[in-house]
Amino acid sequence: MYAIVEIGGKQFKVAEGDRLYVPRLQDDVGENVTFDRVLLVSGDSGVTVGAPTVGGASVTAEVLDHVKGDKVIVFKKKRRKGYRVKNGHRQPFTHIKIGGLSVN
Repeated sequence: MYAIVEIGGKQFKVAEGDRLYVPRLQDDVGENVTFDRVLLVSGDSGVTVGAPTVGGASVTAEVLDHVKGDKVIVFKKKRRKGYRVKNGHRQPFTHIKIGGLSVN
């Protein structure tokens, strides 16, 4: 059984036991989180597509850690002008483990 769920404006395909890096959540480490924006559910009884969401469906997950992604270097330069700017960016993510999928 799997589901397509929207977390932080992005869509993820999840199944029980999956570990994902999602955009930073405000919940603390060790807390359980419930996502109710389930767009699609596929299981033994077939596929259920929401319009836009599946009513009564939810996904529970546990917050494992808050981490930062790999560094992305932003370098700007204009030739012959002496203009050089170097910036770095690390996107914050939350590491979660999917606990279960429920459809009512």
